Amino acid sequence: MNIDLNCDMGESFGAYSLGMDAEIISHISSANIACGFHAGDPLVMNRTVKLAADHGIGIGAHPGFPDLMGFGRRNMDCSLDEIHNYLIYQIGALQAFCTSHGVRLRHVKPHGALYNMAVGNEPLARAIAQAISRIDRTIFMVALAGKHAGCLAAIAQEEGINMIFEAFPDRAYTAEGTLVSRRQPGAVIHDPDLAAERALRMATEGTVIALDGTRVPMTVDTLCVHGDNPSAVALARTIRNRLEASGITITPMTAHV
Repeated sequence: MNIDLNCDMGESFGAYSLGMDAEIISHISSANIACGFHAGDPLVMNRTVKLAADHGIGIGAHPGFPDLMGFGRRNMDCSLDEIHNYLIYQIGALQAFCTSHGVRLRHVKPHGALYNMAVGNEPLARAIAQAISRIDRTIFMVALAGKHAGCLAAIAQEEGINMIFEAFPDRAYTAEGTLVSRRQPGAVIHDPDLAAERALRMATEGTVIALDGTRVPMTVDTLCVHGDNPSAVALARTIRNRLEASGITITPMTAHV
């Protein structure tokens, strides 16, 4: 069995450092790199692409709302046309850095509020898929695994791209299979052993236990560790060790065609 382990990276900005990119890079197989709207800047983007390229891991764009102050985690009332063009702008920028380092952009994973708003929102999900399709149909789109996966997969197929479904061992889930708001206690998991146990269940059983005890089914292609979690390095290392000890190989994202 193979699965991808990804991390949100390149989220420093100017003089401000966030995340532990250099420390976590050896424990993951894919990097989602901020594109300058919610975090990151040209210097950080270049540095992070080079870091990922040097370690031979899959590189993805992590575009979000134009919301540096809110770290892209605030819902914004943008039109579908605005979102479509925000994505093209950001993906194109990161793709250029990939080209400059002789590597390929493999996937796009929307960030924060944009990612969460697309769950169950067919017009928004389609706007994201169309932006990716018009740039390069070999680029994968990453979206939340769970009850809306069928609709998202159909949108991706119609737009000629492949969808990758993601789960979060370091985040709490609702009974509906969505992520618990970060405003609620217990929304972010810091215990590496607990996160590793959840990751193994997601990978092998295709389930996650929600906050209320509900067992939520999901098909998972990739697992995410948030780079801004203070326990990120320990989380990624422990998750990888637990998965590999169970016979699971950690590899970059692969589409199910």
